[in-house]
Amino acid sequence: MSEPYDVLGIGIGPFNLSLAALAEPLSDVSAVFFDGRPGFSWHPGMLIEGATLQVPFLADLVTLVDPRSRWSFLSYLQQHDRLFPFYFAERLHVPRVEYDDYLRWVAESLPSCRFGRPVESISWDAAEQLFVAEVYDVLTARTTRVRARNTVVGVGTEPVVPAPLRPLLGKEVFHSAEYLDRQESLRGAQDITVLGSGQSGAEVFLDLLRHQRDGGYRLRWLTKAPAFAPMEYSKLGLEHFTPEYTRYFCSLPEPVRDALVPAQWQLYKAIDAETIDAIHSELYERTVAGGSVPVTMSPNVEVVGASRSENGITLECREVLQDRETTVRTDRVVAATGYTARPPVFLEPLESVIRRDAAGRFRIDSDYRVELDPGVTGGIYVQNAELHTHGVGTPDLGLGAHRAATILNALTGAEAYRLPSQTAFTTFGV
Repeated sequence: MSEPYDVLGIGIGPFNLSLAALAEPLSDVSAVFFDGRPGFSWHPGMLIEGATLQVPFLADLVTLVDPRSRWSFLSYLQQHDRLFPFYFAERLHVPRVEYDDYLRWVAESLPSCRFGRPVESISWDAAEQLFVAEVYDVLTARTTRVRARNTVVGVGTEPVVPAPLRPLLGKEVFHSAEYLDRQESLRGAQDITVLGSGQSGAEVFLDLLRHQRDGGYRLRWLTKAPAFAPMEYSKLGLEHFTPEYTRYFCSLPEPVRDALVPAQWQLYKAIDAETIDAIHSELYERTVAGGSVPVTMSPNVEVVGASRSENGITLECREVLQDRETTVRTDRVVAATGYTARPPVFLEPLESVIRRDAAGRFRIDSDYRVELDPGVTGGIYVQNAELHTHGVGTPDLGLGAHRAATILNALTGAEAYRLPSQTAFTTFGV
């Protein structure tokens, strides 16, 4: 397709990949997507053996909007002669490594997806009423200009490491996003500490627990959260991840939204029940006949300081409720301490026309469009950067297709995809 494009996507993760898949059959929408990485990968450091998605396989790129799409997970299975094995497996939650392979299949099949081409900057051409992106080609070392009527930012998130640990990052201290890549550095360690009690922390802890006998290390799991708590996964609780709840959340005053998100941590920052069960079963079975497990699990513990010496890593910790301090010596630290939205530095040329709230965040409307100066007729849309305006469903894979379809409907000014009017039994608001 020739320029100017209707849609220029920056970043190719699951959410912009969903947009690319849904845009592909629309004859009146031209789209192109750029990513600086050499090829597609989805959390490669956390594709731990046995780990599964926390959402059903229907939360693929397209099904909850267009179940007839050729880019569905079931279509992927059919194309790879895996449909019958999947049918007999009776799995609702698929292996994470398989979901990664599905996403890669879509990314490599869609001609609109271009890897090895980071977007360096994007500006607004007032004369042509178009966005102009400077795109660098890694293979040719050349920069080209690409014009588009709308831009969709889906650059994902980046790992967060507590401030005391940042000077120590390397072989002995690393984020869980690098867990599989750092396996060699864990060999020979006598004491390993995992920080963080979300799903990633639980999966890392479980994997280390299962290999503890072979490794011969002491294992410790610390979190400043009040408990190693289960994810809210009741049927009505899951209705917080529906478009209806998202619309309700958007309607709330900003101070209410800001207070509500951290209070809902068990909706999106806790551990699925299956992983908790697996951890408890492992501990239980190893204590049969008086057996002991060299494991410590402590909630309400915050790391307030850290240092390195010839004896290993020293963590200065504070028990939050008791307000008491203690010291932990360990050889390795895996920080499963979450992610935050990646700053879109390529938008700096547009900073003067972007409207922000009092906290410096994007003002984003219900269609995921960033509020801009009225003189800018094009739209900047965001994916997974609107937690403050759209709530806990923002990073959820189950809402990805609906958000992508909403964006396509908004930028085309038509009903490219019919979206359901009711998605929950709960009535949110009055």
